[in-house]
Amino acid sequence: METASTIASEGVTVVGGVPTMFSAWLDADIPADTFAKVRLAVPGAAELPTAVAEAFTARFGVALHQGYGLTEAAPIVTTTALMDRAPKPGSIGPPLPGMEVRLVDEDGSDALAGDPGELWVRGPNVFAGYWKDAEATERVITSDGWLRTGDVGVVGDDGGLRLVDRAKDLIIVSGFNVYPVEVEDVLRAHPGVADAAVVGEPSPRTGEAVVAYVKAASGQNLDPEELGLHSAKALARYKCPSRYEIVTELPRAVSGKLLRRELRD
Repeated sequence: METASTIASEGVTVVGGVPTMFSAWLDADIPADTFAKVRLAVPGAAELPTAVAEAFTARFGVALHQGYGLTEAAPIVTTTALMDRAPKPGSIGPPLPGMEVRLVDEDGSDALAGDPGELWVRGPNVFAGYWKDAEATERVITSDGWLRTGDVGVVGDDGGLRLVDRAKDLIIVSGFNVYPVEVEDVLRAHPGVADAAVVGEPSPRTGEAVVAYVKAASGQNLDPEELGLHSAKALARYKCPSRYEIVTELPRAVSGKLLRRELRD
């Protein structure tokens, strides 16, 4: 691949890109020392699958640092590049110096330890507001300067911050919260699954129901019933999909970001 050859020949030390780039390098027939000069590798713009991060590090000896950010925060909020130890899979790292981060529950209080909450961010790089749209600005910035991101995070047992999902993607089944990413990770762990996406649909019995769209790995035939048994081993009953749709492709942006809204529509 031309990009990998350039990184090696020019002695590139800092590499940034979308997750699909790192996946492509991992799948390509390139030398193991291609990234020998790289001291910082940062995938962004979409979720990086844990399996890709682990395989990339094992093959090329380069840790992939992840973080969190959004345009309204210009754009970086946290990064594992600030840590003095190897990043744990799924961690988005500590806040940048001068940034504050809170996890807030539905009542506006700080979420309890171990519970998911919406990420609120405050700092000098948070934007002043949307251009000529005071109403939209008021919806996302509190009177004391906190930016409501609409993203959901949780603090793990190791004290590290992990991104769970978008608040708008949350599925509520019989009053219980279901985060699509958790279900998708379980499905992707199935050896016959190449990719998965989970959304909610209206249900007269439970309010919403979990629906999974699953792409089979090359040469595999997926059985919805077997996928149900696989899910039940790792998920609470209310989190298990009520329906599995086997698809040939899933809607993703050029960056690799999953477009769940297209499935909901």
